[in-house]
Amino acid sequence: MKKEDQIIELLKSKASTKQDVYGKTKEIFADFQKNLKDKAKIINAEIIDKQVRVVYSSDGDFEAKLKFSGDTLLFHMHSNVFEIPNSHSIQKTKYVKEDSLRSFCGVINIYNFLSDSLKYNRLNDAGYLIARVLVNKEKHFFVEGDKQLGFLFNDFVNQQINTDQIEKIINEAMLYALHFDLQTPNFNEVKVASVHEILDMNSNQKLKTAKRMGYKFSSKTNND
Repeated sequence: MKKEDQIIELLKSKASTKQDVYGKTKEIFADFQKNLKDKAKIINAEIIDKQVRVVYSSDGDFEAKLKFSGDTLLFHMHSNVFEIPNSHSIQKTKYVKEDSLRSFCGVINIYNFLSDSLKYNRLNDAGYLIARVLVNKEKHFFVEGDKQLGFLFNDFVNQQINTDQIEKIINEAMLYALHFDLQTPNFNEVKVASVHEILDMNSNQKLKTAKRMGYKFSSKTNND
């Protein structure tokens, strides 16, 4: 086969599939955005305490945020399409062996941040990837993630994503964040702070905060 023929064949198959997967993933992410927006309205209507609000926001077609109880879930659709690694068990299924292009997936990442980290632009704070949703050209999907997010949605061969599945994923992500509490670190890890860190704390947010560490002083200092 000529090189040009190989290029044309790959463009017809692989490149076309990637564009198809990208389009499907974008549609699905729009459904995520709609579900998140609706969920904020539904929950707010049921909560009497007006200080406890669920707030939806979006900065475009590839991002959505849901803020609640000191937490923010950030949903982000990656603009690229990825192939599932050959070492993954999904590559050994009959479903993928029959059509290797089924292993190309779009990715929607779900991060958990402390809401104050985003509100106060604490650039040193850490968020955590708690799950990622992988979707192929036929809208078959699976979820990689922590705890229940890692085993409730793992039937890639038979499972197709729809509005019901999207709602279940969002519910599980919210429950995970609500159960994943901020913890105070070991006292000995945070009892020493340099003068530079204290003086510079307000302007540069040197007090690093994340759920798994509680908070800690950055070890970075300037040598004058």
